[in-house]
Amino acid sequence: MAHSDAEALQALLGPSARFCRRGLTGQDGVALAPLIDHHLHLHLVDEHALPAHGIAGAVDLGGDPAYFARRPKHGMPQVEYAGAFLTVPGGYPSFRSWAPAQIVHIVTSSSAAPGVPGGARTSVDEMADAGASVIKVALHNTEGPVFDTHTLQVLVAAAHDRGLPVVAHVEGDGMTRRALDAGVDVLAHAPFTERIDEDLVAAAVAAGQRWISTLAIHDDPQLALDNTAAFAAADGRVLYGTDLGNGDRPAGLVPAELRCLHRAGIRGPALIGALTDPWPRAAFDRGVATFVTGPAPDAEAGIPAWLGGATVVPAEELITREP
Repeated sequence: MAHSDAEALQALLGPSARFCRRGLTGQDGVALAPLIDHHLHLHLVDEHALPAHGIAGAVDLGGDPAYFARRPKHGMPQVEYAGAFLTVPGGYPSFRSWAPAQIVHIVTSSSAAPGVPGGARTSVDEMADAGASVIKVALHNTEGPVFDTHTLQVLVAAAHDRGLPVVAHVEGDGMTRRALDAGVDVLAHAPFTERIDEDLVAAAVAAGQRWISTLAIHDDPQLALDNTAAFAAADGRVLYGTDLGNGDRPAGLVPAELRCLHRAGIRGPALIGALTDPWPRAAFDRGVATFVTGPAPDAEAGIPAWLGGATVVPAEELITREP
């Protein structure tokens, strides 16, 4: 590779990058922190294929809370989850064929009191008691009703009382602003149905909001790319996420998503940062690492294709070596 030392490697790929030899196979390559897909749906994905294709951690943003409560907590990929989508009667995604009843929870009351059936507080408590790390709400007004402002505020407050961030599926005019005003912490998709103006971008950044990319799911991603580029340029935190299960794509790292992030100006160490941010954890289990056989790319433009060769390996297999 053109980069001849560890300092140059980290300038290209960020501080977790190091030259390594894989002890089990004798292959030379580069190690990185574990890669995480911050938005997918495990009931629609072959989760066992994820580690072989680079993904060590997965955040399920819409699944059966009872299944996840029973699921073993160890093994690969390491999974965090929201449990079911919280939505209103007739709201998204209750009318989608890919959304069985188990992954949709209908909130029928704005009640902030615990134990009220269908109440906002109770709905959050049910997901939290099932082990959820995040709470997912639907704000999709192009095909159905959405939460009123008060109910959304109660949901966010209840989640924060449980120490959990709130992720919103935002789709339709005005929904990004509604999410921000209610204190939503993360957007499940970079906004793709409305152009986000400079003031709203600045407000989202100031609030510490994160956006999960999911750029490659769109037939025409340009609007989402433009919004993401503006958010990233203003120092907004973008997380790599693919919405795997949406469309026919193999499980694992999605090079098309990486190329979209690169187009949005999220490149080099910033791209690796979007992939390795441990959110919603404070830190990821460092018992595993990402390993890519062979030399690193010569420039940032080569990183998306190069990462296509990533796999997850036990960290103890990797021996740091000199370049």
